[in-house]
Amino acid sequence: MGSFSNIIAGGLIGLGVACGGFLAGESLVKSRLGFRTVTVKGLAEREVKANLGFWPVRFVATGPTLEDARTALEKSQGSVKAFLSAQGFTDQDMQVSNIQVEDKLAGYNNQGVPPELRFVLTEDILVKSSEVDKLAAAARMIGDLLKSGVVFSSDAYNAGPSYIFTNVNELKGDMLTEATRRAREAADKFAAESGARVGDIQNANQGIIEINPAVEIPNSLPEKQVNKKVRVVTTITYFLSN
Repeated sequence: MGSFSNIIAGGLIGLGVACGGFLAGESLVKSRLGFRTVTVKGLAEREVKANLGFWPVRFVATGPTLEDARTALEKSQGSVKAFLSAQGFTDQDMQVSNIQVEDKLAGYNNQGVPPELRFVLTEDILVKSSEVDKLAAAARMIGDLLKSGVVFSSDAYNAGPSYIFTNVNELKGDMLTEATRRAREAADKFAAESGARVGDIQNANQGIIEINPAVEIPNSLPEKQVNKKVRVVTTITYFLSN
């Protein structure tokens, strides 16, 4: 009898442990289901127009003496400034940013340098304006300066104006709101398809605000386009519940 009682007692204990283990396991599963999450992205874009332009104009002058080269450079400078003034730019819009002087006979490869080309002077005039359309129009007419005898540098510095958009902060709030709303819509769609409900936000990352050209043109520098596209992507993780 004692042995039989022990067997029954042991069975009851075992059943209790098993039940306890089942309940603990069920609780764990529910806990895990309660902390299911989904990570989604929300996108907002705006097409904008650049509000600031920079146009570096680089030209050169040569002469057999430094004084001759300087005189030629001053003449070219006058022609460039007169051209820019005729296009509606003021003296405040133009700034001489650099002047370089080179003596061709002072270099290692000085053989065969014509005497009249001994001194080469290079000047940079930077035009800065918020009137980007006017800046673009003037750049298209720069060939008129050739008639005045202005010689432009052939390097990449003379690639035309560059344009930027500086009013991102004015758009940031609305764009983040829109991107967040679209992220929530994506989370709701996922939840509906999986038979769950979207809960609170676990984690949110607004990401980086990008300013890109409105149209991707192969082999074209993005900063050369007046029209831009502001892009905001938010990444949000939501809790899911049954």
